[in-house]
Amino acid sequence: MTIDKIEFIRLDLKMKSGYTIAYESIDHADNVILKITTTDGLTGWGCAAPDETITHESAEDVIANIEHLIIPQLKGQDPFQMVRFHEELKAKNPLMRSTLAMVNMALYDLMARRARLPLYQLLGGYRKKIQTSITIGIETMDETLRLAREFWQEGFRILKLKGGLNVEEDIEKVFRLRERLGPELTLRFDANQGYSIAQSVQFVEQTKEAKIEILEQPTPYGEDEAMRKVVNSVEIPVMADESIRSLNDVFRLSKNDSSDMINIKIMKVGGLTEAQHINSVAKAAGMEVMVGCLDECALGIAAGLHFALSRPNVEYADLDGHLDFTNDPFASLFTIQDGWIAPTEEIGLGKINL
Repeated sequence: MTIDKIEFIRLDLKMKSGYTIAYESIDHADNVILKITTTDGLTGWGCAAPDETITHESAEDVIANIEHLIIPQLKGQDPFQMVRFHEELKAKNPLMRSTLAMVNMALYDLMARRARLPLYQLLGGYRKKIQTSITIGIETMDETLRLAREFWQEGFRILKLKGGLNVEEDIEKVFRLRERLGPELTLRFDANQGYSIAQSVQFVEQTKEAKIEILEQPTPYGEDEAMRKVVNSVEIPVMADESIRSLNDVFRLSKNDSSDMINIKIMKVGGLTEAQHINSVAKAAGMEVMVGCLDECALGIAAGLHFALSRPNVEYADLDGHLDFTNDPFASLFTIQDGWIAPTEEIGLGKINL
C-alpha cells in the first residue's frame, strides 16, 4: 500500500460573532483540509489552521507547502513512515507548524482507519471523554455576563475569560461572573501575554476570593524570566500557552521553573507526534497539561480531543474553537453534552462525508 492521491480543500469559516483577545480581533478563519488516499482506497484527513501570529502561516502558505513540499515528498510512499516524513518536512521548513500538523494528523487518521480503531484508542485509550472549557473574549461587562449565562444554560461549567488589556476591568469581570454563576462555576483566566509581572500579581491577589483555577500566559512570549517571577509570586497555577511552540520550549520552561502547566495546541507545535514528545517532557517535569486549540474546524478539534483522551496527565481541555463557526462541515465528528466532549467511536477521527 502506498499513497496514491493527495488533495486539499480551503475552508473559509464564518463566525457568528467573532472575538477579541489582548493582541487581535478575529471575525473569520481560513482552514485547509488535506485528504490522503492510498492505493487500496483508504483515506486519511488532516486540518491546518494557519495563524500568522502563532504559526506564521497563511492559508496560501499552507497550499503552497502542499503543492511544493508535501505532494513531492509523500506521493508513492508508504504512509506509515510518519516520523520520517515529519522530520524531513520539518527540516525543509520548521516554521510551517500547521502544515506539519495537518500532514501528521492525516497520516495518524489513516493508520487508525487501517487498524479499524478510533484514533484515541490507537494512541493509548486512557479515557473516553473529557470536560472542556468554553471561552469568552474581551467584551463589555453586559455582553460578558450575557454570554456566560448562555453557556451556563447550555451545560458548560468551566469558563475561560480572556483579558489582558485592563487589569481593573478584568478583576471586576471575574467578581461579577462569580457573583452571577456561583461556586459551581470553574473559572480560568487568560491574559494572552497582556500583563506585566506587577499586573499579573495584582490580578491574582485581588481575585483570591473569586477562586480563579488557572492563570494562562500572563506575560509576553519570549520573556521566560517574567513568567518565572509570576510563578514564584502567586499561589495559583500559571500556564504557558504562547510560550510553548516546540519541544525545546517545554524543556527550557520546566528546567527554569517558568511555568506550572502547559497548553499543548496541535497546530502550534506541529502535530500529534510533536505533541506526544512535549507531553512526555511535561509529565517527567511534573507539569499538568491542557490540550487547547486555535480557530479550527471540528476536524482539527477532533485531533486534539483524541490526543487528550490518550494521555493520563492531560487533565484539562479547551476544545471550543469550532463552536462559533456557522459552516463547519465536520461538526458530527464528536459530541458535546453538558460541557463533556466525546468522540463518536467511529474509526480514525470519525466518519467524514465531504
